[in-house]
Amino acid sequence: MSQPDDITTAAGQPKVTRAYDYIFLGAGLAALSLLMRMIRSGRFTNKSILLADRSPKKQNDRTWCFWEKTPGFFEEVVHRQWDTLSFFSDTCNADMPIAPYRYKMIRGIDLYNYCYDEIRKHSNIDLVYGEIENVKPEGAQVSFLLNGQQVYSGSAMVFSSMFIQKADNKHLRLLQHFKGKVIRTATSVFDTSKATLMDFRVHQHHGTTFAYMLPLENNRALVEYTLFTKELLQPAQYDAELDEYIRRWLQIDTYECEEEEFGIIPMTDEYFPFYHNGMYHLGSAGGQTKGSSGYTFQFIQKHSDRILQQLMAGKPLQDMKTTSRRFRFYDNTLLHVLYHNKLPGSRVFSTLFRKNKPQQVLQFLDNETSLGTELKLISGLPVWPFLKAALKQV
Repeated sequence: MSQPDDITTAAGQPKVTRAYDYIFLGAGLAALSLLMRMIRSGRFTNKSILLADRSPKKQNDRTWCFWEKTPGFFEEVVHRQWDTLSFFSDTCNADMPIAPYRYKMIRGIDLYNYCYDEIRKHSNIDLVYGEIENVKPEGAQVSFLLNGQQVYSGSAMVFSSMFIQKADNKHLRLLQHFKGKVIRTATSVFDTSKATLMDFRVHQHHGTTFAYMLPLENNRALVEYTLFTKELLQPAQYDAELDEYIRRWLQIDTYECEEEEFGIIPMTDEYFPFYHNGMYHLGSAGGQTKGSSGYTFQFIQKHSDRILQQLMAGKPLQDMKTTSRRFRFYDNTLLHVLYHNKLPGSRVFSTLFRKNKPQQVLQFLDNETSLGTELKLISGLPVWPFLKAALKQV
């Protein structure tokens, strides 16, 4: 049964809204990064756009941290930034100047408010909240339920950031999960000139585990406890481990907790195609989460830049290049090592930062190194565990 070339409800009911040229299912970082670029370009003012999500984003539900050499697309909402990073482990304790990079922090609520304030200025963009369900291809278009109503995309280009993993046992899957607190102390205890990237001095009983600390003021900091494991902890365990880290390693006995955040990021060797089932997939759903580390923010920004250039040039998005096979190979190899516990993650990251310039490691984690630099970095790691893992990938 053919459907009209329009956004309509099933069974001939009245239109949900006007016909659209672009539909975004999900309104998180990935969708906002692309949509804001479309707005700033000024090239889509005559296009109708639907942005749909479950509910308004009114809380600071997450923090994004990343590094870059120049002011970025969301520079206006960077909350803090540092040019020195600290690294701690049993074998490597160092304060590392990272120029020309700067390590940056963006609070989720600041980015949401910034984007939505701009989006509301544009009458060609409809922002709709409600449950999005049963998304699937329907002939030449996409159908989905929006607040219980059947909707058909018509000729609209559909972008989805709804993350779905296959229900199988064929892939390696770890979870990067974390609990963070913004704490305030009665006295000045934090050095605001440097941020702690990784602190592996915490116990490793659960698997690869580290803390990081971002000083916001001399008496305020975001402190986070992070794990790469197959299973989550019980809620009370995160608080206990955080409190222990703050007491033992930051030497703070009393503090006030201003905010809390909790998150889970998938780490997997599963391949997530950009185009699938009639939709273009963004963010983690489109393979923009680095499988071996969980880093996502900058990969989304680079992916959004490429999509925008294709759209403005009138070129098919299916022609876009996907993630380098070379870097997928590296990621899957390291993930195999971590998943099967062939080497502790603390040893892997300590070796990388102890034997190389921090700028090279950061560039490698951004998938921007040359083959020569990659061989140098990899050659410093223990040979046999990585060689065996690499042969599994081949």
